[in-house]
Amino acid sequence: MREAMRIVRDGFLGCFPRGLIAFLILVSISTPALAEEGDWVQLFNGKDLEGWTPKIQGYPLGENFGNTFRVEDGILKVSYDHYDTFDERFGHLFYDGEFSNYILRVEYRFVGDQVPGGPGWAFRNSGVMFHGQSPESMEIDQDFPVSIEAQMLGGKGEGTGERTTANLCTPGTNVVMNGELFLPHCVNSTSKTYNGDQWVTMELEVHGNGVIHHLVDGEVVLEYEKPQLDERDEYGKKLIKDGNLMLSGGTISLQSESHPVEFRKVEIKLLDE
Repeated sequence: MREAMRIVRDGFLGCFPRGLIAFLILVSISTPALAEEGDWVQLFNGKDLEGWTPKIQGYPLGENFGNTFRVEDGILKVSYDHYDTFDERFGHLFYDGEFSNYILRVEYRFVGDQVPGGPGWAFRNSGVMFHGQSPESMEIDQDFPVSIEAQMLGGKGEGTGERTTANLCTPGTNVVMNGELFLPHCVNSTSKTYNGDQWVTMELEVHGNGVIHHLVDGEVVLEYEKPQLDERDEYGKKLIKDGNLMLSGGTISLQSESHPVEFRKVEIKLLDE
């Protein structure tokens, strides 16, 4: 609706009959804004958190404790300067709606120091969650949404060994890898290590319940398929309906795990499948 009105306002449709203009506006009202395949759509508008909703462990949906998620100078920031200690306040910033077949691209970087009380494994650690449950269905003290996670890791500095990014983690889920059900919680990609505060471009090419690729700087670094609920998991098993474990779509969210991280781009291209 907003996009259609913008086009009318800018005069792009001035050469069309009024009846056609009215029809196009009606279509925009009844069709989701992301219904056009093949075009990149910005999920982060560079100005505010319009379209996004926070869910932080221990707090009601929509309560942005400590102004954790914010926009400053055109950057979407996950910050902890209002925290005394992390205290297991794992958070996720959910974009409205659910998605199945698409390419999601984010440009991110880690900055600053980890907040006191953050777990050691969360140093320069964050992630993009997809095929996730709705934030409304999360319990108030639930730490992570049932989802597939493209884990983002930053290096610990030169000489400290490799630390790949665009890894896979599976909170409440499983995937099939190399033809077999993969049950471990996380697996590393083949990416290089990114030290310091440099910007990194990560893409997720998602084909519903089919093949999923993780890419870094345009190179495929991980591949798997058949994302599904894990009936062994406390939260995952609650989402199983009629014995069907398979996941073909779900929510997209950005993670807060105690280390500051910034996003300068979050965009999606829907695939016609």
